[in-house]
Amino acid sequence: MVKRQSESHATLGRVTQRVERSIETLHPSYFAAAMATGIVSIACWRLGLLAVADLLFWVNIPCYCLVWLATIARAVFYRDAFLRDWTSHARGPGFFTSVAATCVVGLQFLLLRDDRVVAMALWCLAATLWMICTYAIFVALSIREDKPSLADGINGGWLLAVVATQSVCVLGCAVLPHYVADRNAVAFVLTACWLCGGMLYIWMISLIFYRYTFFRFLPSDLMPPYWINMGAVAISTLAGTALLGDLGDTALIASIKPFVQGFTILYWATATWWIPMLLVLGIWRHFVRRIPLTYDPLYWGLVFPLGMYSVCTLRLVATFELSFLIWVSRGFAMVALAAWLLTFFGLLSNGVYLLVLTVRSVAQSLQLTERSSVRESLIGGQTS
Repeated sequence: MVKRQSESHATLGRVTQRVERSIETLHPSYFAAAMATGIVSIACWRLGLLAVADLLFWVNIPCYCLVWLATIARAVFYRDAFLRDWTSHARGPGFFTSVAATCVVGLQFLLLRDDRVVAMALWCLAATLWMICTYAIFVALSIREDKPSLADGINGGWLLAVVATQSVCVLGCAVLPHYVADRNAVAFVLTACWLCGGMLYIWMISLIFYRYTFFRFLPSDLMPPYWINMGAVAISTLAGTALLGDLGDTALIASIKPFVQGFTILYWATATWWIPMLLVLGIWRHFVRRIPLTYDPLYWGLVFPLGMYSVCTLRLVATFELSFLIWVSRGFAMVALAAWLLTFFGLLSNGVYLLVLTVRSVAQSLQLTERSSVRESLIGGQTS
């Protein structure tokens, strides 16, 4: 019995350690789960799959809240690890997912629930987070003394800064005109935001493409966040269509309309160019170099670009009357939904395994406690 009790305590201890370790090592980009779930929900809603969109909405709200709780717990109980990530070239840009996830959830509330109040509150939160992340991360990385080489420090995750910037523009186009009287001022601020995101993409993709072609590239280097190469320009396309659609009647957008239209199509073309490239590299990684496909939280960074490409293509169809592209949006919505299901089941299997360990250890502890109580009562009866 003592042996079984010690095994039960050991199992419970392993579960506790695993939970604590998961919180301590929580990747800053775990908000990508909410980004991916939200954008797939929006893609389904725009294509008329309302039941699926609604289901994903109710999955995404607790997901978004749980990631916030885990992040806050990490900041409180594992402050050193949390602060180290802000100065990490590999993990620091992951904090930008908190901005994008907040905007995507805000867009869900607006489109699926017609709740402008919550959407506006989330835009304010996202704009604040964007300011904090942009200047805290880039300043911290700039003044850091011991810096990695370009090959070790740069990855597709850096483009999350672009995604965050453009997500503020997209949600802002949808909610700000209802709360700010001066629509031209709104158009100016959001156009500046859109252009800022575009410039960030040009800077960063130049370094990433240089790293692709002039440094040794191993299969282990091709992590899922490299799909943000495509996702960043896909959301830039969506932001451009949002400016044209929601603020197209303002004097500012009217005066630069051909410019916005041209860059919007440029972004979509760039996103489309990346897709075959990333597919071929993925085949090389998993089927040629035999890297196994196992669950990794970073795979949420692959699901999001697929969903975003579907949504931005649909908005492009509506903005430029390109009806022949509607099948592209529908096809990528199905691919994104399939990728979401696979990633979600991977996450679920990890959670179920941890739950089974917990239940087993608790059951063993209760059983041993019950046996111990029965034994003590028997001994007490014999003594009396």
